[in-house]
Amino acid sequence: MSQQQPHARPTGRTPSRTRRLRAAAPAAALVVLSLATACDGGDDEPAGGGKAAKPSGAAAPAAGVVAPAKVEVIAGLAGCKVKIRTEADELREGVCHTEKGDFLITTFPEEKLKETWLESARVYGGKYLVGMRWVVSAKPGMLEPLRAKLGGTVRELSGIGPTANGS
Repeated sequence: MSQQQPHARPTGRTPSRTRRLRAAAPAAALVVLSLATACDGGDDEPAGGGKAAKPSGAAAPAAGVVAPAKVEVIAGLAGCKVKIRTEADELREGVCHTEKGDFLITTFPEEKLKETWLESARVYGGKYLVGMRWVVSAKPGMLEPLRAKLGGTVRELSGIGPTANGS
């Protein structure tokens, strides 16, 4: 038979300050790591280094950090009230109506899902404002003002098929 270890009995003492700090250290490390990655801005290059997108400029200096990947938060930063249009495991999508025009905010639970979405959108071509786990679709003239508020980069997707110059 195996011997059982005696159960620890409460002593009525509070843990020492050192013990409390040691116990809190992993949680503090996670908070610091979360903040560091949230402020990073991410590398918005397409997967595989393809030529599907041309980023225009770095993250906007006016936007201290890149907007988080939550439709409602991005809409608030952009100054609009959003109407959720799609709620799925792979993405959430909301429409914003403003005086300057309407735009679509799409967020993704994982960066690879965003890249897959962008690869699919390549068929249509056009410009998109892209951040970490989010994409804003709008008229090209609206993208730079939105970038100033949200951060991210403007990507031009090449499109598929004949171009206006006949090639």
